[in-house]
Formats: sequence, structure tokens, C-alpha cells
Amino acid sequence: MKKLIAVLLMVTMSMTLVFAQGGNEKSSGTESVTLTVYSPGNANSVPTKTILKYKELVENASNGTIKMVAHHSGELGNDAEALQSTRMGTIDIIFAGTSGFTSFYEDAKILDLPFLFDSAQEAYEIVNGDIGEEIFADLPSVGLVYLSEGDNGMRHIATTNKPIDSVADVDGLKIRVPTSKMYLDVWSALGATPVALALNELAIALANGTAEAQDNATYHLVANATYDDIEHYSFINYMWMGCTMAMNQDSWNKLSAEQQNILKEQAIAAAKYSFDTIEEDNVSATEVLKEAGVEFNETPDIQSFKDKLGGSSYYTQYKDASWYNQEILDAILAN
Repeated sequence: MKKLIAVLLMVTMSMTLVFAQGGNEKSSGTESVTLTVYSPGNANSVPTKTILKYKELVENASNGTIKMVAHHSGELGNDAEALQSTRMGTIDIIFAGTSGFTSFYEDAKILDLPFLFDSAQEAYEIVNGDIGEEIFADLPSVGLVYLSEGDNGMRHIATTNKPIDSVADVDGLKIRVPTSKMYLDVWSALGATPVALALNELAIALANGTAEAQDNATYHLVANATYDDIEHYSFINYMWMGCTMAMNQDSWNKLSAEQQNILKEQAIAAAKYSFDTIEEDNVSATEVLKEAGVEFNETPDIQSFKDKLGGSSYYTQYKDASWYNQEILDAILAN
């Protein structure tokens, strides 16, 4: 009887130890794990195409030991809701506009400064290297782990009434911008009259004259159907927009080092896919716009815009902001 009791006691202790350790134990790297990945965009949006590509890349690289369930088209909420869900762990991985992250992670605001990058390709190299890692180094403080930075387009200028060749041409121009102080600051400094409007108000504003211009990427005009009243388009490369891929920190910590490496490596590959896809979409969008009668200026005087802002000294107006980092800014501009 005593022997039986001793055996039962040992079994109970062993089971207790297993359950106590299970919640914090990392995956061995060979067992299967299923992760939820989400883009708030619709089925045809580049972010959604990117997460579907990411799912394919990860499942192939892991030989199926990492399975991904992809959701999109608002199924799990809008950008703000989905970001909160990812921080809470309801969603494992999110790919959404970087501007949405800045509402709770201010360090990413540095990417909203104008004329940081000469091209989207340059942006890819920088934000997916050491500089990008440094910008998002404190993301775990808000419950997330940085995976990669994808593309959301390079912003230019499209107008309803006149061509734009130099900064003098935007003097007094009523240009629609997102509801962001950084964008309002830029266009005010350039001499324009910025009008902050939600995207769903843009087409009407262009039609009734509330706005005479917009500052979107080429493919955005077509994807969002905001080009009916546009007559001119100039490639001024003034602002690059990113999409950030991030993972819930607790979900990340449960994975093995091998699984983490796969997710990180394939996230960077998926980011490159987003850049390549937008580049292709820009080409096809340009053809659509040309067929609609839009005239393009591919070689405007970009330097005149930079000079009007005062060069790199423009950025120092934000030097007291919590997100401002002169070393990171210098490193970006040095490339």
C-alpha cells in the first residue's frame, strides 16, 4: 500500500511539473505551430497580396511545420483595431501601414519626414537593414516584435488645373493631405494650402474644387478611383510610405530559434515582394492614367522643393520631439 501511494505521488508531481513548465516552454522547432496573419486591406490590395505570399514562403521554408491562417478585407477589424488585437495576441502577425503604428509607437514617426529616400528601392534597402532594426528596436515595449518593412508607395503630386514643374507651381495650391501634422507642415512650408481630408472624401473634394491636388502614389489614384478630375501628374518623390510587419511578442517567444529565423527571413522576402508588386502596379496605373488623359512630368525640379524646405535643417523643427533621432536621420540621409 505504501509503495502504491509513493508511485502515485511521483506521477502526480511529474504531471504538475509538466503543466507548470508548458506555458513558457518554447517550441522544439519540429512540432507544428499555427499562426494567424492579417492585413486589413481588401483582396486586391498589396498588403493582402503580401501576407498571402508570406504564408506561402513560410510554409515552404518550414516544410509545413509553421502553418499560417491568413485573413484580410476587414475580417478582423480595421487598422487600429487589428493593431490592438495583435498587441493583445488575438492576431499573431499583422502587416499594416506604418502610420498606424505611430499612434502607440512614436519612434516610427521619423519615417514620415519628407525627402528621406530618392526611390522606393532605396527605402527597401535602408528600412530592412540595420537602420530599420534600430528604428523598431523598442517595439517589444508595446508588445510587438519587428519583422520587416514593406512598401506602401512613394508619394508624388497630381493636380486638376495645372502642371507642376517646380516648387513655385505649388504656391497657394489647395492640396489634399492625410490628417497628419507632418504632412500639413511640409506643404505649408512649400507654400501650398494643405487641406486635411479623409481618403473617402478626396474624390468629391477634387470634383468640387475644395482640393486642386493630391499627393498619392501612382497606383493609389487608380486603386482608390481618385483620378477622374486629375489632369497632371509630377514625380516629385517627396515622401515614402511604409507597411510594417510585426508579431505579437508572446507568440514570438513561444517559438524556437529556428522558427523565429524562418519568420524573420521570409518576412524580409515578403517585404521585397511588396516593393516589386507596387512597382509593377505603378506601371500599369500609369498606363491607365495616360489613357484617361493625364499628362506626366517625369523630370520635375525636385531640388527646388528641397531648397524651399531649407534642406536637412527642415528636420530640426522636430528636434525636441520624443521620436526625433539625429543619428538615425543622419544615417538615412548618408545613403
